[in-house]
Amino acid sequence: MPPDTRRFRQRRLLTAGLAAAALPAARAAEVSLQVLHWWTSPGERRAADVLVARLAEEGIRWRDAAIPGGAGVGAGKVLRSRVLAGDAPEATQMIGATIVEWADTGLLLELDGVARGGQWAQALFPEVLRGVQHRGHVVAAPLGIHRINLLYVNLALFERHRLAVPRQWDDWAAAAQVLQQAGVVPLALSREPWQVTTLLEGLLLASGGPVLYRALFSRLDARAAADPRFAEALARLRLAKAWAGADLTEQPWTRALERLRSGSAAMMVMGDWAKGELMAGGWNPGEHFACVPVPGTAGHHLYSVDTLTFFARDYAQAAAQERMAGALLAPALQAEFNRAKGSVPVRRGLDAAAMDACARESYTLFARGGDALVPSLAHRMATGESNKDAIVAELHRFFVNDALPVAEAQRRLAAVLRVLAPGG
Repeated sequence: MPPDTRRFRQRRLLTAGLAAAALPAARAAEVSLQVLHWWTSPGERRAADVLVARLAEEGIRWRDAAIPGGAGVGAGKVLRSRVLAGDAPEATQMIGATIVEWADTGLLLELDGVARGGQWAQALFPEVLRGVQHRGHVVAAPLGIHRINLLYVNLALFERHRLAVPRQWDDWAAAAQVLQQAGVVPLALSREPWQVTTLLEGLLLASGGPVLYRALFSRLDARAAADPRFAEALARLRLAKAWAGADLTEQPWTRALERLRSGSAAMMVMGDWAKGELMAGGWNPGEHFACVPVPGTAGHHLYSVDTLTFFARDYAQAAAQERMAGALLAPALQAEFNRAKGSVPVRRGLDAAAMDACARESYTLFARGGDALVPSLAHRMATGESNKDAIVAELHRFFVNDALPVAEAQRRLAAVLRVLAPGG
């Protein structure tokens, strides 16, 4: 690192630490920051509005740059084009391995002083803290933890057909058969690649556990693709596709969720942002819908973490960006935002009893750590963006082509992983 850059960084860290210490004593002048994100559904918008209101109380004005599109696919493209044009937003939603890839460019603001002033090392779950660090520096502010391996059940439909909420695969398959015979679509599903992968990774976790899951999607081990438990997950994916009915199309996740809410489908697999969406529409867990682990995955937390990163640009907005980063970790903001979003806070030691049952299970399981935590492939936690895209494309190819044998899909994915693996 050039001496001038090193001295500038030292000054920035000192300034950040002083600013973090001074904020409680006096309200600073209002600042304005543009935030690029993909929280555009009604439930997500309600959660974003919590951030807007809470930050306004701290003198930080949120200028919205919302980009529609599930899983942030569209937002990622817009971000890259804006950065290339020299028009990067001051803050942007970013997830998982994407943070590391952008940090490698040197464009992200380092938040070490903010993290020290806010005692992030003590406040955050270790897994969350590791996810926002790059080469010893904090480069992102975490917002909330999402659990991906969740099954939603329309309780009125299940009660009408005298079905119990399934906890294991055999019960799930049996319930789907009963529903089909009664003329009810068992599973709301979309052909969108990221939604298909969200379903498949839950099925793989159920059949193969976290060891096989990590071998395939984190270590990119081509040998793991031949595992018969992966073949079982693919076969179950094909059966789940049949549960979705003949009119399966590529549609936003919110439209698939509306089928669950309207009763035109009985179940859906989706991350817990779907719970936030249902609750925003007046549905309550345990009363209108069940929110349970994907059958066979109880005790495992397939996770993603919402974060905001900050582009350094010419450092003219660095002090304001640091103020925003520090404010995002306030306990009251964490509790209110995550309650609206459907996720759980990134801070340790909070009162789980105040959370709904689905959130309480997610929070306590994440706090357990260790092998319980499994990084989501579909949501950029397990591997880098280009690796994720290649794997998702291969899984989606199998999903849409019913003539493709399971064994051939295994061979094709193994070939992809041999190319992607380090040294491949």
